[in-house]
Amino acid sequence: MKISLPSKLVIASRESRLAMWQAEHVRDRLAELYPQCVIEILGMTTRGDQILDRTLSKVGGKGLFVKELEVAMEEGRADLAVHSLKDMPMELPAGFTLAAVLEREDPRDAFVSNDYASIEALPPGAIVGTSSLRRQALIAARFPHLIIKPLRGNLDTRLGKLDNGEYAAIILAAAGLKRLGMAARIKVVIEPEHSLPAPGQGAMAIEICEGRVDLLAALAPLNHLSTAQAVTAERTLSRAFGGSCQVPLAAFATIEGGNMRLRAMIGTPDGLRTATADITGAANAPEALGQKIAAALAQQGAAAILAACKEDLAEGT
Repeated sequence: MKISLPSKLVIASRESRLAMWQAEHVRDRLAELYPQCVIEILGMTTRGDQILDRTLSKVGGKGLFVKELEVAMEEGRADLAVHSLKDMPMELPAGFTLAAVLEREDPRDAFVSNDYASIEALPPGAIVGTSSLRRQALIAARFPHLIIKPLRGNLDTRLGKLDNGEYAAIILAAAGLKRLGMAARIKVVIEPEHSLPAPGQGAMAIEICEGRVDLLAALAPLNHLSTAQAVTAERTLSRAFGGSCQVPLAAFATIEGGNMRLRAMIGTPDGLRTATADITGAANAPEALGQKIAAALAQQGAAAILAACKEDLAEGT
C-alpha cells in the first residue's frame, strides 16, 4: 500500500536529553522509511519538567509530562509526539491515540551509587533517592533500615544530586541510562524478582491525533508487536486501579512463544501491605490477562491497599 505523507512532519518532544534522544531515534527511523519527508523536532517544556520540588503523586501525576505536547498536535504545530510510555496516563484524552509502541529497552530498575556496590550493601540510615512510590514501597518492604527521599528532575539532574552527596544511592530506570550511553553508571541492575518494573517501563510510544490515518499507516512499521502486547497487559492492570502514579503499582509482562507471563504488585508506600500475583495466558489477549490479574489482586485486598494509599496522599498534601 502506498502511504501518502505531507512533505514535512514535526515531532513534539520534551526537551530533556533523554526525551530528545527518543525523538531523534524516531526521526531517524522515519527518515529511513520516508527519505522524501522532512522531519523536524519541536522541543517543549512541560509542567512536569517545571515542578521539581514535589513528588508527581502530589502535583497531578503522569499527565503533567504530555499535555503541552498534545496541545501542539491539536493546534497543528506538531504531527506526532514521542513519549516514555511509563510517563503516559492510562487513559488518553479524547481525540488522541497511540499509533505505535517501539521495541522495549531493558525494563529493569538500576541501582546507581558512587560508594556502594548494591542496595544490600547500604548501611542503616543511608539515603536512597527515587522518583516513584512503586520503588519506595519495594525498597521499604525489603530494607526498612534505609531512608527513602524523593528525587525529581531529568536524568542528568538526578545523577548530579547523587554526585553532590545528597544521596548514598539512587534508583533509576536502566533504559534511560543505556539509551544515553551511561550504562557504566549502573552498579547493578535489579532483577524483577526484587524490583518489579512499572507498567510500560523501558518502552517508547508515539501518540497522534485520532483521524490521522496517514500517520497510522506510516508509523505501523515502527510498532513492535510483542512489546505492544506486553505493555497493553500492564496498562490494562494499571487502569483497573486508577492508572496513576499515586499508587505503588508494578506490572511486568514477558512473552515466550505464544504465552505471556504477567506479574504484578500493589502496595502501600511504606511497604508494609502488599498484594502480588503471577499468571500466564495467551499473548494475543493482553487485555484479558490484565483484567484477570487485577481480579487476582482484588482478591488479596487490593481495594483496601488502594484506599490506604489515597488516605496517605490526602494527609501528605
